[in-house]
Amino acid sequence: MRRRKIPMRKCIACQELKEKKELVRVVRTPEGEIKIDPSGKMSGRGAYICKTMKCFETAVKKKAFDRALKTSVGADAYEQLQQQWQQIRSS
Repeated sequence: MRRRKIPMRKCIACQELKEKKELVRVVRTPEGEIKIDPSGKMSGRGAYICKTMKCFETAVKKKAFDRALKTSVGADAYEQLQQQWQQIRSS
């Protein structure tokens, strides 16, 4: 009997390798919007980050989202991401 391989992803902030389900996916949609993807199936370029506020703040400070999503993430997009982040962390 074979065991299923657990998908692993690296956090763009702390660079730790973790199980995919432990991380949050942030995606740049084909339309250019930056969103949090709770399903992990949204189309577009994705980046994974730990669920901690510390990693989110580090990613913003290091411009890790810009690099991972291969686009310039503006201040308004960061603000929207932060609001979505708070909602996910509280649920």
